[in-house]
Parts: sequence; C-alpha cells; structure tokens
Amino acid sequence: MSTSKLPPQHMLDAIRVWVETESPTSSAEGVNAMMDLVEKEVAGLPVLIERFSGQDGLGDIVVLRAGPDNGEKAVLLLSHLDTVHPLGTLAEDLPWQIDGDRVYGPGIYDMKASAYIALQAFKQAIFNGGLKRPLIHVFTPDEEIGSPMSRALIETLAEKSAHVLVTEPSRGQGRVVTSRKGVGQFNVMVEGKPSHAGSFHEEGVSAVNEAARQILDIAAMTDYTAGVTTNVGLLSGGTAANVVAQYCAFQVDLRVTNVADGEAFSEKLLALKAHDPNAKVMVEGGMNRPPFERSAAVAALYDVIREVGTELGQDIGEVARVGGGSDGNFTAALGIATVDGLGVDGAGMHTLNEYIELSSLEPRRMLLQRLLERLAGA
Repeated sequence: MSTSKLPPQHMLDAIRVWVETESPTSSAEGVNAMMDLVEKEVAGLPVLIERFSGQDGLGDIVVLRAGPDNGEKAVLLLSHLDTVHPLGTLAEDLPWQIDGDRVYGPGIYDMKASAYIALQAFKQAIFNGGLKRPLIHVFTPDEEIGSPMSRALIETLAEKSAHVLVTEPSRGQGRVVTSRKGVGQFNVMVEGKPSHAGSFHEEGVSAVNEAARQILDIAAMTDYTAGVTTNVGLLSGGTAANVVAQYCAFQVDLRVTNVADGEAFSEKLLALKAHDPNAKVMVEGGMNRPPFERSAAVAALYDVIREVGTELGQDIGEVARVGGGSDGNFTAALGIATVDGLGVDGAGMHTLNEYIELSSLEPRRMLLQRLLERLAGA
C-alpha cells in the first residue's frame, strides 16, 4: 500500500463519525443525524442548503447547491445516507476496525465513505472556483428501499442537469458502472378454500399448492442469455399443518436489461392465472427502477471520466450490466448522461463483512474533484 495514496487522518476520523452514526432506512432519527453532519460540513460556505422533511416515517432529504445560478444545466451528484444495517450492528457484529488496507463498518462501502469523499470533492471544486454551471449534491434517505420518497425530486433535478454522477461504490479496481438492470417488484396473493386436512381434504382448495405451481412458472421465466431473472424470496401461507391452506402470498423480484423486457415480463406477471379453476390469483406491482442502459450519452460521459483518470494516472475501467439498481436508473432512463459506481473500492456490501480499501479514498476524491471541475467548468 503506497503511503502517497493514504487519506489525511482528519478524513478518516470524519468517515468514522459518519459510519458510527447508524442510519438504517427505518430510522428517521439516525438518517437525520447524518443529514445534520452534511449540513455541518458546508456551514459557512457559499452553498445553498435545502432540506425537505421526510414522509411516511423516512428521514429528510438534503440538497446542496453551489456555483452560478445562470440558467445553465447543472452537474448533479447523487448520494444516499441510509444503510441496510439495523441499529446495533456497530456494537454487536460490525464495529469500526482498520486491518491493513481495509476499514470495516456498517454502511462504510454502501455508501458512507463514498458520500463523504464526494462531498469533499464538491467543496474543493467550489473553493477552486471557475465554475460556469451549477453544482448540486443530493443526499437521500431511502435508496435502499427503492427511493419511494426521493425519486420525484431526483428526476426533477436530473431534467435540469447535463450530467449525473452517482457515488455508489466502485466495482473493484476503480471500475465505474455504465449500465444496470431494471428492477420490478410484485406481490402475489393466492386464495383457495379451507378445509380439514384429514376429514374433508377433498373439499379444500390449497392456496399453497397453487402458489407452488405459480412459483415454478415464474422461475421458468428466467433467461440468463437475455439477462432476465425472476426470484421468489419471501413466501407465507397457511394457518396450521392440518388445514388445507386458504391463503398464500409471495413476492417476486424481476430484473431486466432493457425497457422492452421490463414491459413484457411485467405484463406476464400481472396476467398470471390460476391453474386450479377453484383458486384465485391476484398480482400487483410493476417496475420499481427502470433499466439503466448504456446510451451514447452515458458512453460520452464515461470517456470524459477516463480522460480525467488518465490525467491523474488512474486507469478507470467500467462494469456493464450490474444486477442491482440505484438512483442512477431513474436519471439514465430520462436520457441524462449518467455514470454510477464513482465511489471507493471495497467489498461486502449488505453483509457483516463490509469494508472499504483505505488506499482508494484519496485517489477517488481527487478523481471526483477534477471531474466536477471539468464538467462544471466547461
């Protein structure tokens, strides 16, 4: 590990504070404590702070605006401060720990360290001056559950932006993300007819049996060649072992690579019919995140990122067709030049082995700073 790549101690100390401020999506208090830390970082700077109150039990959204308000399209940075780790993870299962080049902690890779260095790059770009278009940095509280509250604001800001940079973590060796699968979520409810499983078995219609047949049909929709996957990850039903089940419910996760497949497979799922004419199948849901396709605009922005990386002695590769969704799906689907995965290196997102690579912090901060200066100063 080269010492020239190590971050200054104050940066590491600040990231520790962010990581130790636990902020699962379900904790509005924890998320809002993170938003307070963001506001503290820019206090006294020429930055307009907008804070939108959370809804439906979610935390707030913070939007930072800098640069000239001259009608030019903005450069938009997207970061989320919610994590998947429940309160108490820090103390019980994943404490802050430095082991060589690895720094462990809940949410450190997805995506607190990346959000922090992106904010430092945002601040430095302002300090250095020369901005010819607005810079906007958005911090959201609900990305881990599909951004139900923040999506509308993200899309509104993206429509007034020339470029969108998403600070989800890098996919190893500094590689960025230039396309993601779209994500669909569906709830399936099956209704049968209850009866005693011993005395009147033949009078019952098992919702569990019907659900099993439906799940096999849904699993058969997976087509790895086309990049389409379906998954039933949650299932519940029945009341007792000796009762033919009246109800059964399950959830379907759909992943697709393009809009056409999203529409086609959504229609298939919504049109599911019962195999047993005496059972009922009801489906609701749809595409939660549209596919993030590698358009010409995305490719052009990636070329700029590669150029900036080369100037800094960094070879910035790309990873296409990432299975997971992000807020970049929303902006790319609007036709806005979007590149994701601009955060730090590491591994173990959403696990109790989550870590970042210490040596990636400063190189990534510098890349983001130079990129903001290039895009907003052009």
